[in-house]
Amino acid sequence: MSSPFLQIQRLRKTYDQVVAIDQVSLDIRKGEFMTFLGPSGSGKSTTLYIVAGFQSPTEGRVLLDGKSLLSVAPNRRNIGMVFQRYTLFPHLSVGENVAFPLRVRRLPDAQVKSKVEQMLKLVHLGDCRDRMPGQLSGGMQQRVAIARALAYDPPVLLMDEPLSALDKKLREELQTELRRIHQETGVTILYVTHDQEEALRLSDRIAVFNKGRIEQVGTGEDLYAQPASRFVASFVGNSNFLPVTLADANGGSHAVFPNGKPVQVGSFDRALSAGSDGALMLRPEQIRIRTQPVQSADGSLPVTVRDVTYLGDTMHYSVATPWAQEIAVRAPAGLREANLAVGAQAWLDWDSVSARVFPV
Repeated sequence: MSSPFLQIQRLRKTYDQVVAIDQVSLDIRKGEFMTFLGPSGSGKSTTLYIVAGFQSPTEGRVLLDGKSLLSVAPNRRNIGMVFQRYTLFPHLSVGENVAFPLRVRRLPDAQVKSKVEQMLKLVHLGDCRDRMPGQLSGGMQQRVAIARALAYDPPVLLMDEPLSALDKKLREELQTELRRIHQETGVTILYVTHDQEEALRLSDRIAVFNKGRIEQVGTGEDLYAQPASRFVASFVGNSNFLPVTLADANGGSHAVFPNGKPVQVGSFDRALSAGSDGALMLRPEQIRIRTQPVQSADGSLPVTVRDVTYLGDTMHYSVATPWAQEIAVRAPAGLREANLAVGAQAWLDWDSVSARVFPV
């Protein structure tokens, strides 16, 4: 494994009595696409702004290639930044917007011209050099902002929810463009978003923020398959949490639902012991829904169908448990059970390996 290129060490930021981030530490490898994922107010943007130099930490350090950044002025950190709003100069052409950071650095005109052409080609806007920002769509303006941020070859590119103002289709198109640009340039990217699907599409690794701290760091697959906490399980992907009482914590054999029905448990939080109340996590796509009960050693549950929604490639079922809790089930549309109409009795089953129990 390569050594850390950017190191965030024990960052803490307070505003009077409010703690924005607390003991945030993270190592980022050179060329890595690292995403900060979390809800509003979780501390992800504050951490990004400290790296950028727009805010100073109350405690902690930020090192780039082994050298502290905190004593370096923001305009001398040589770090690229792309914001949610495009922040283009409306009175300058596309080409001059991209050229701006190069002219500030007093590069020769020939070098500026060559670099502008290279950057506009990178973002597929080579024929827009002489157009004004107001003549471009939102997605095109954001690509200009990315080209400008990359023009002076920064070692790190920071992106603060750059696609959140765009509609879904355009956002997905630009996500594909960002992946391509990252692969072609090899720049180290720190990316902030509250959109878990966007994080999964783009990232090499994801740091999940909650209440000013990092709850878990890993690949999207790691976070989805092995969430370290109930928060991560609920924020990365969709989850049902069913109340259970852990019947045996020696090897994690089984738990009991509120209706007394036993259920096999794949794994459980170490804070739980026999007799503890817990929340059994089941992903909607991990649950099978049937018109007849199936004898299963893992677990099964009778339910009543409350809603059926066709979503093209999938069917979404909302069902009610015997204790009146509504849970979601998702299945391929091609496997739709013909008799599963609203009000019908159905049975759920799943593989125990996917059943994880978290503290309530």
